[in-house]
Amino acid sequence: MKRFVVLLVIVLLAACGKTIPDAKNWPVDDFTYTDQNGKPFGLKDLKGKVWVADFIFTNCETVCPPMTANMAKLQKKAKEKGLDVEFVSFSVDPEVDTPEKLKEYVKKFNGDLSNWHLLTGYSQQEIEKFAEKNFKTIVKKPKNEDQVIHGTEFYLVDQNGTIVQTYSGVQDVPYEKILEHIEILQSS
Repeated sequence: MKRFVVLLVIVLLAACGKTIPDAKNWPVDDFTYTDQNGKPFGLKDLKGKVWVADFIFTNCETVCPPMTANMAKLQKKAKEKGLDVEFVSFSVDPEVDTPEKLKEYVKKFNGDLSNWHLLTGYSQQEIEKFAEKNFKTIVKKPKNEDQVIHGTEFYLVDQNGTIVQTYSGVQDVPYEKILEHIEILQSS
């Protein structure tokens, strides 16, 4: 019996010490934008929660449809595992992407809007600066173009609003690794 107790303590201590390798530790600046319901939503609403973010737009002809499908799949997998996680998609084309348009867009991918927040309500210049400063990624809408250049990563953000890790959001999405990292954050 003593051996079992010692073994159990070792296993528990090993689990407590897990960390996310190569953590980015990039703090996210405070923000309040408009969600798909036309309501204010921001960093204060995410305080104490683990969340996954990305950058998309509804008129995207290339990477956004697979990214959004992959985010919906990650959301479903997290729900199946019983993980309490929020999802946040920032529009990179805010002058086109109204709250209503964002809501309709995510419904095409069977996204659950109870914990997925699609944000708009800022200027093009503001989202370009916000993405670069906080998420270390490009967002750029060339003049006279309807396609926006932007990064394709998923970002894991901890309960304090710090970006911990990035993952491919388009292809070869490491779902199991993301879920494992969410569990690590939630156990710490």
